[in-house]
Amino acid sequence: MTSDNLFLAAFMGVIEGLTEFLPVSSTGHLLIAGHFLGFESPARVFEVAIQLGAILALVVFYFARLLAVVRRIPTDPAARRFVYSVLVAFLPAVVIGVLAHDLIKRVLFESTATIAIALIVGGVILLWVDRMKITPRYRDAMDLPLPLALKIGLVQCIAMIPGVSRSGATIVGALLMGVEKRAAAEFSFFLSIPTMFGAVAFDLWKSRDALTGAAWTDIIVGFVVTFFVALLVVRWLLDYISRRGYALFAWWRISLGAAVLLALALGSGSA
Repeated sequence: MTSDNLFLAAFMGVIEGLTEFLPVSSTGHLLIAGHFLGFESPARVFEVAIQLGAILALVVFYFARLLAVVRRIPTDPAARRFVYSVLVAFLPAVVIGVLAHDLIKRVLFESTATIAIALIVGGVILLWVDRMKITPRYRDAMDLPLPLALKIGLVQCIAMIPGVSRSGATIVGALLMGVEKRAAAEFSFFLSIPTMFGAVAFDLWKSRDALTGAAWTDIIVGFVVTFFVALLVVRWLLDYISRRGYALFAWWRISLGAAVLLALALGSGSA
């Protein structure tokens, strides 16, 4: 393990921590950065595994609220309904993630051009939705109907295409279904906890034979850096989107995607 590898792993952790909760596709950013910086991980496990650092930061940030929900489960129907809504929304990702795992990792993760196009298309959609005048019908992320939660979970599955963005897909889906902006973001965050825990566990198990001591060192460094950066980002993001919406992130997606396609066309890297 060289100091250059450790630096790159830490740098990738910064990227993950900054982008996991933004609707810009953290996986897309990691794969693009890895492509142009020459960072490669066995079976692309690093890019998935370090997301657990961001999810741990989310658990820490919402610990008091989540603990209160857990304590109320035996006696409070509203608490049970919230847990059911997250689990129901999580189920589609379990089914499709298991069935499409190899396609996602071996094909979609390897196409930088596809990621760039997904960034641009997703940015245009996010910009369009952000400018729509939608009257919110649901303002509490912990009180969404189960059928609505299932629909959001189905939309989340689109984000298995790198560059789409898990948070972006769920937020856009929720907004179109009448969920208020902050509540849409918060439900996306809550849904990410079981989704990413499950994705990381499954990916580590599937790729266990490819992981060396050096690969584990990269993952640990990226995980730690991701955790601390994400902890700073999540609070800022909720305040920002409540006041200003998602246009900034839409334009960033479009600009980055266009820049990557231009770089590929000029020969800075193969697609």
